[in-house]
Amino acid sequence: MSDKKTARDADRKAENQSAEDRNAEDPNGEKKEDALERASTRSEQEQIAQPWSHEEQAESGEAEERSLSTKRLFVLGLAALGVSYGDIGTSPLYALRECFRGSSNLVPSDANVMGILSLIFWALILVVSTKYMLFVTRANNNGEGGMLALVALLNPWRRNAGRHSKFLLQLGVFGTALLYGSFMLTPAISVSSAVEGLNVATTIFEPYVIPITIVILVLLFAIQSRGTETVGRFFGPVMIVWFLTLALLGVYGIAHEPSVLKAINPLRAVEFFTLNRWTGFVVLGAVFLVVTGGEAMYADMGHFGRRPIQLAWFGLVLPALLLNYYGQGAMLIHSQGQSAAQPFYNLAPDWALYPLVVLSTVATVIASQAVISGAFSLTRQAVQLGQLPPMRLFQTSSEEYGQIYVPTLNWLLMLATIGLVLGFRTSTNLAWAYGVGISFAMTITTILAFFIMRERWQWSMWVAGPITVAFLLVDLPFFGANLLKVPHGGWFPVLTAVVMFTLMGTWRRGGELLRKRLAHDEAQHDEEQDPLKDFVAELATSETIRVEGTAIFLTGSDAGTLPMLQHHLQHNRVLHERVLLLTVRTEDSPRIPAAERLEIDDLGQGVYRVIVRYGFMQTPNVPVAVRFAEHFGIEVDMEQATFYVGRATIIPTDEVEGMMLWREKLFAFMSRNAIQPTSYYKVPPQRVVELGLRVEI
Repeated sequence: MSDKKTARDADRKAENQSAEDRNAEDPNGEKKEDALERASTRSEQEQIAQPWSHEEQAESGEAEERSLSTKRLFVLGLAALGVSYGDIGTSPLYALRECFRGSSNLVPSDANVMGILSLIFWALILVVSTKYMLFVTRANNNGEGGMLALVALLNPWRRNAGRHSKFLLQLGVFGTALLYGSFMLTPAISVSSAVEGLNVATTIFEPYVIPITIVILVLLFAIQSRGTETVGRFFGPVMIVWFLTLALLGVYGIAHEPSVLKAINPLRAVEFFTLNRWTGFVVLGAVFLVVTGGEAMYADMGHFGRRPIQLAWFGLVLPALLLNYYGQGAMLIHSQGQSAAQPFYNLAPDWALYPLVVLSTVATVIASQAVISGAFSLTRQAVQLGQLPPMRLFQTSSEEYGQIYVPTLNWLLMLATIGLVLGFRTSTNLAWAYGVGISFAMTITTILAFFIMRERWQWSMWVAGPITVAFLLVDLPFFGANLLKVPHGGWFPVLTAVVMFTLMGTWRRGGELLRKRLAHDEAQHDEEQDPLKDFVAELATSETIRVEGTAIFLTGSDAGTLPMLQHHLQHNRVLHERVLLLTVRTEDSPRIPAAERLEIDDLGQGVYRVIVRYGFMQTPNVPVAVRFAEHFGIEVDMEQATFYVGRATIIPTDEVEGMMLWREKLFAFMSRNAIQPTSYYKVPPQRVVELGLRVEI
């Protein structure tokens, strides 16, 4: 195989070729497609100028984070406020309120208020500050956090993976599926709780709360295609105003009843459980609402780095949240429980109520925006890792790689969110549906982190075990309390998770069966033979007509003879003078530098095996990758290149061993409705030849 060459001198040429290809590939002038390819191309060119190895890249990233200037650290921390802390930052709107509402019937007595404040304090300290900030953020995949990043770090797809690796894969996929329920619930409960603040001042707006909420949600989802590059610049400053407002309101409330600061003592929480017993356990499901944004924060870590995330949390977010919760508790005690209906809005003086409603609504929109962006990012990861079918997505910013737009998911989320608002009616009812999925996902994160400690960090059982047990002693009671919500609305995230897990599992297993069936003929050869080598050898002696140009066969396998190539040669009896058998491979790392993108093996007779490597956080762009084959001495004229893509028609049948028939039919349906490889890999459609195959599974 040829040695890799740096492409520093090819940037300008690649850029010119990219511009020509964009004009040729998009005769209809689709602006979103142009923006996506421009962003992908620019990303490739920027990376190609720095041909680092994975190790050098990781070391450089760590060194860069350590050497961040104070100004840069502050800027990144500011940006993190608008993206990573919107969810947990808007919890004061409803979290404490829900502790005294619902089926618990908890009386807002002084002792109960103090006990709940103690639980809130220690939940934020133990779950978010200790578990996530100081520990779980260490378990990152080259800087990327989140459930799938953890799974990829454990590499359960390796061939020698044991049974526990398969279990971890299933566990991680189910944890990912659980998050989709949160993606639907967070915008609904956040915006609803903000708009309901209008009812504190007057009952005039009561009939309009739901319509106003729906209008805001529709507008929020409608602007997603425009991206957040411009609006995102204002997220950080607005959230600074929000958190400072939380802190000031909290100080205002504490001034009325300074004794609430005694609730920092954990004995207050112990007394609360002693006094309330079962009811106290039930209330844990509402207390959990104060930490629901912890998982989202961890998933967003890759955008900013560990230190800026920690700076924003310990420097502003945590103090503001604690002050506000304690301020709400102080007003509850001061008013003898009269403010329990809306403890957050009752913190504000009368003149500040309407401005606070407006600010709260803006903050919840920002929180919802961050959650939606997280859903897009997670979906791209799932597609790249083969857990979901390919779908159309667009890069909405040429500068920020993480800003993408997935139309199908966007509109599905909008319909689901609106349906939740109409179905549950109030944020209190939505709170009963919220928390089940997140608490389970947090428990799964702890389990995956244990295997990271053992397998990646090589920690002994005597170290990893006690740490994991300590975290589970917090996670499991929260999870158990949230399970009690299932009959009252908690069934929704569970049902969503089951549906998503079924879809993801069916697509993954169906893909495995499809690849197995396509390779069935090759398996008939002797194990010692190399079908591809034999095929190339036959070309040297056969009378196959070779025509000018380049044929690029997209294949899902990087070994053996491509069935599509044999099918083409059998029917057309001609072959291009240059043949590229191109496989796009997704690695376990979030990003692969463009200088390490290609692996090319010259098989002889003008046939080349090309492996194009991408990280699970990257979007494949085959035309851009093919252009860089020039650095291996392979001249590809894109104007004369022809892409051959297989289009398999799935035939579900009981006669072939595989999945249950209903799952095979589901896989066939998903395959028919998935975006075609020509679109997903950014291949110009006018240069594509599709070869149809009927495959029974």
